Order: sequence, then C-alpha cells, then structure tokens
Amino acid sequence: MGPRPRPAPAEVALLASVFVVAACGLVYELAAGALASYLLGDSVLQFSTIIGAYLFAMGVGSWLSRLVERQLIAQFLRIELLVGLIGGLMPAALFTAYNLLPYGAGLPFRVLLYGCVLLVGTLVGLEIPLVMRILKRHFAERYALRELVSEVLTFDYLGALAVAVAFPLLFVPHLGLVRTGLFFGLLNAAVAAWALVLFRGEIRRFGAHATACAAVVAVLGVAMVFAGRLTTWAEDQFYGDSIVLRESSEYQRVVVTHSGGPDGVRLYLNGNLQFHARDEYRYHEALVHPALAAHGAPRRVLVLGGGDGLAVREVLRHAAVQEVTLVELDPHITRLFAEHPTLAALNAQALNSPKVRVVHSDAYTWLEQHAGRLAAGEAGAAPFDIVIADFPDPSNFALGKLYTTSFYQRVDRVLAAGSWLVVQTTSPLIARKSFWTVVATLEAVGLATWPYHVNVPSFGEWGFVLAGRRPWPGLRELPAEVKPGLRFLTVEGMPALLHFPPDMARVRAEPNRLSNQVLVSTFEEEWGRVR
Repeated sequence: MGPRPRPAPAEVALLASVFVVAACGLVYELAAGALASYLLGDSVLQFSTIIGAYLFAMGVGSWLSRLVERQLIAQFLRIELLVGLIGGLMPAALFTAYNLLPYGAGLPFRVLLYGCVLLVGTLVGLEIPLVMRILKRHFAERYALRELVSEVLTFDYLGALAVAVAFPLLFVPHLGLVRTGLFFGLLNAAVAAWALVLFRGEIRRFGAHATACAAVVAVLGVAMVFAGRLTTWAEDQFYGDSIVLRESSEYQRVVVTHSGGPDGVRLYLNGNLQFHARDEYRYHEALVHPALAAHGAPRRVLVLGGGDGLAVREVLRHAAVQEVTLVELDPHITRLFAEHPTLAALNAQALNSPKVRVVHSDAYTWLEQHAGRLAAGEAGAAPFDIVIADFPDPSNFALGKLYTTSFYQRVDRVLAAGSWLVVQTTSPLIARKSFWTVVATLEAVGLATWPYHVNVPSFGEWGFVLAGRRPWPGLRELPAEVKPGLRFLTVEGMPALLHFPPDMARVRAEPNRLSNQVLVSTFEEEWGRVR
C-alpha cells in the first residue's frame, strides 16, 4: 500500500468540527446539570437524571440520522445552527423561566428543563453520524469504515475531554453559566459558517443559509452582550435582597446579599443559605463553646470547613487557644472573608489572626495525610485538642463522604487523648432520620455521643453532635474571657439544648458508610418534602 494522500482542507475542517461539536454538546449537558442542581437543589439526583435524559436523547438523534438521505451538508449546517441557538440560549432561558413561572421550581419549570435537554440532546445526537457520512461520501478513497469510525470518535472524545476539564476550571468561574452557554452556541454557529464556506458549491440556496448563519450569530452575540444584565436580574429575583457580591469560584457560585443594617448580611453558596448575620451567632456559639469549655484549656483546634471564619471567631475567644488550623476546600471563600471589609467584620478579622493557619485542601485527604505524619512522628505534626466539622449538609456524595465512618475514623486518629469532635448535623426536626444517622455513624467508630440542638430562626431547629472517647462533663462553666461576648449560650440554658422532644427523639438509623452513603438518599428524601 502506498502512502495515504494528504488530507484536503475540507477533510481537516470536518474532523476539527467533530472536536468542536463534541465540546459544545458536553457543555450543554454539564450546564443543564449544573442549573438543575443550582435551582432545584444540590443533589446527585439532578445530575443523574439530566445526564440520563441527555444521553437517551442523543441515542434518539443518532437513530433519526438514518432518515436524513439528501443534502447532508445543508442538513448538518441547519442542525449546527439549531444546536447553537437552542443550546446556547438554554441557560439564559432557564434562569429567566425559573423566576417568571408561577410555581418556581415546580412542574412547569421541570417540563421546560427536560424538554430543552431532550431537544438539545436529540440535535447533538444527529451531528456525529452526519459528519461520518459526509466524510465517507466525499473522501471514500481515504477511509475504510474502521478508519473513519476511529478518527471521528478520537476527535469526539478529545473534544469531550478538553471541555470536561475546562468547564469547571476555566469557563464557569470566568464566564458564568449563561455566558458559557452562549460562547459555545457561537462555536456551533461558527462550525455552520465554516461548512457553508467550504462546501458552498454543493449547498442550494446559499444566500438563505448565509442569512440564517448571520442571524444566529447576531442573536447569540447580542445575548452575550446583555448576559450580565440577565444574570443580575435573575439573581435579584431569586434572592430578593440587595446583592452586594456575586462571584463564581472553581467550586461554587457565591452570592452575598444585604437587607440593610449591620445584621442584614446573608451568604448563599449555589443558591443555598449558609448564614444570616442576624442570628448566625446562635449557631456558632452552640457549635464551638460546649466542646472548648468542657476541655478547659484547648491549645490546638482544627476547624474543617467553615471558610467564612465565623466558627474560628468563636474559637479565638478562648485565651488558651494557641493555634487554629482551618481546612477549607475553596480558597475563594477564605479570601473573601479575610479581605472583603463587610465579610471580614462579621468574623472579627479572625482569618487574619496570627494564630490561624489556613489550609486549602479536601478535608478527607488532608486528615489522612496529617494522620500519616503523626504516625511517622514528623516534626511539627501534633494531635488536636478539639476538632470542629462545619461542613454543608450531606446533599450529595462528595459531601456525604464527610459524614461517613471512614471519615470519623480519620478524625479520631488526629484527636489528642481525652479530646472532642463536634459536628454540625442538619435539622433534627425536618431531617430527623438524617440527624440520628450521623449519631449512629459516630457511635459505629467507637465514639460516645452527646446530641443537642438549637433554634436558629433563619434555619429553624438545628442539630449538633459532640463526640469523644471519654465522658463529656457537660457545660459547667464558661471561661471568664468568653462569657461577656456571648449573646445566646449560657450554662443554665444548656440542659434544654440536650433535651429532644418526641418529634425530634431518636429513631433507628444505620451508620453512613463510604460503601453505601445511605445518609445522602435519606437527606434528599427528608428535605425534598419541604421544597
């Protein structure tokens, strides 16, 4: 066999278009999943159902491609324009619809969401089969079937890989979901224009197709220009209060609102309220002081999560504390709460204290590494007197692993003898079984537990669990330097927090293990009833 002839420009263009359309198709899938999670709840269920529906629709599109028999290039061009227009506008349309439809996240919005997903998925499913047929028809002398499939799928998978990495690390943090969708819609339109120019001699009604390309680019371009205003309007409608900060990090959308007055600040992550300045002190005083006061003289404290620094603020009230290690995954959060004047004032500049060391890492991984350093006797590695786990609720498997037996075993390995762990543990009233699942999980690793709860008006009844290897003596006394600054917690009021009335009393629950993560499904079921 002689050497293969050099590829023609049209052939190179088609293979490059495979890379682009694969990237665009995956972006629309990821954007729909992220929007569903953002608007309907941070849940594995949303991503799973969106991805399943999208892949099903792609299969339908691939099957329908057999019905396209004539004018393959013109049909491919039209599909690219439709994918670019509908897929590109989908995030903006869904944001708008969520705020305009009468039932918000109810049935009308879900019908629109899955309708868009099925339509875009079907169109995306038509693309690759048509490209294969165009290549086979125009360059038959270069390709056996196996070579054609190999080359097309290679470019397809490379495009998917590139965008899978770039979507969370580059596009969403810098462009946001709305502009990301529009940007890739423009790329689909560019592929259509590319095909129009390369195959202009084979396309009937060239002028009409050129006009359609120009119109789609114009619509997406105008939408790109006004995307910022749309996002601002949508978030203003969603949050209600005046938004003073809106940013996207590698991990989440960060929105801070202010309703007026020094206590009007609220923090939202991915649309979920994290605290209201009006009553966060109730939560953080209850989280921190029962454990630290019982210890007597805690010198080294580990805070897992809690990148807002509010728990650290309470820890630093204790004069005995010499070192606080804060392990927070998202550096964007700690930077905001260390540098933004309004936010840093809320935590009393706690993250700028010389006693505080901030580590940006996954807590699960960091604990294993620190336990290894302790076992090896490395210099500077020491156990902690108190560990405070202040994570978001276990609404997905990534967070659920931070409430498993394996995680608490790792915590136990870094605790000093006779020390305590305290865990924020969702609402024992709304998510009763979830709360007691965490208690059962701590007990399954051999820790004794002391569950308690507090009413935080912004959240309702909220629960905590104190755990350790020795009996907790109760809150008998608060340090002299701590007591004057407290607004809620008292020695006299602590017994009431330890009492659980019948509607919050313990129920049977199995431990949450990494192999089953029963807590995630239980949490989703319980909180789903109140959404």
